[in-house]
Amino acid sequence: MKEHNRVIRFALVGTLNFLIMLLTVWVMQYCLGVDYRHGNVVAYVLAQINNFLFSKYWVFQGLQKKESSISRLTREILLFLIAFGCAYGLQFLCLLWMVECMGLNSYLAQFLGLFVYGFVNYVMNRNLTFAQPK
Repeated sequence: MKEHNRVIRFALVGTLNFLIMLLTVWVMQYCLGVDYRHGNVVAYVLAQINNFLFSKYWVFQGLQKKESSISRLTREILLFLIAFGCAYGLQFLCLLWMVECMGLNSYLAQFLGLFVYGFVNYVMNRNLTFAQPK
């Protein structure tokens, strides 16, 4: 698969993740009155379940060996969680900075944080999680 097709697929999955997150954040903040930080955590966890499945079987599938094994899946899950942790950590710091220091609306800050998260997540999953082991 050509890299630009992979990026387009990643963007489509990211759009679906965004919709999952948007709905989760809205329900938690607006309907349930949950703090924006807690809503952010729950939204990202739910979106990551979707993200892993689509990334493994649709976005980065051409990078993987055809045979499947439990050890390979375990490795991918662990690396995916590391990539998620890095991307999410940077996004969350940006979210806090935008809301607490810059005074941005928490919904706008959630949206802008997606770009930080998306970039870091793509690079790490492309080059680490779903890359062929050397």
